[in-house]
Amino acid sequence: MSGQAGRYQRSAGGMAGAMIVLVLLILGWVGFRALTSREPANPVETIDYHREVPVAKKTATFDLVVPPRLPTGWRATTVDFTDAPDQHWHLGVLTDRGRYVGLEQGDQPVIVLVHKYVDDAAKRGKPVEVGGSSWSTYTDSGGDTALVRRSGKTTTLVVGHEVPRSDLISYTSSLR
Repeated sequence: MSGQAGRYQRSAGGMAGAMIVLVLLILGWVGFRALTSREPANPVETIDYHREVPVAKKTATFDLVVPPRLPTGWRATTVDFTDAPDQHWHLGVLTDRGRYVGLEQGDQPVIVLVHKYVDDAAKRGKPVEVGGSSWSTYTDSGGDTALVRRSGKTTTLVVGHEVPRSDLISYTSSLR
């Protein structure tokens, strides 16, 4: 026996072969995981927004509005009320087709809410009549449509991403 450590031949071909084996093992593992694991059917959690409404209404310095119930198949996913200095009410829902609709309300000017929740370059459209009140409309190039109304010092904005205008009008008319 010799006192030297064993040696093996190093070559570009040997390294390429080892890389191929390694890549095949990784691809096999990724394929196995893709076939055996399941994504949750709907990873977005549904919440009960009605639990937050009484506290928010009591604290809000404006006439906070909510839908008494959501249209069939729609579900609430986010709700938040931020108190002073700038009070803000938010209710986020998904339609029966998985499209987002957001209700934003606070004492911020219309243009501030439009820039924040629609787009800085949102285009103003023709106003629409909703529940006996005139609402301004805004759209952007990304598929967002918003209905906005200023009443006293309160701005209410309902924005939908790729949601039919008729659905937004119907949802907005349900707000109480």
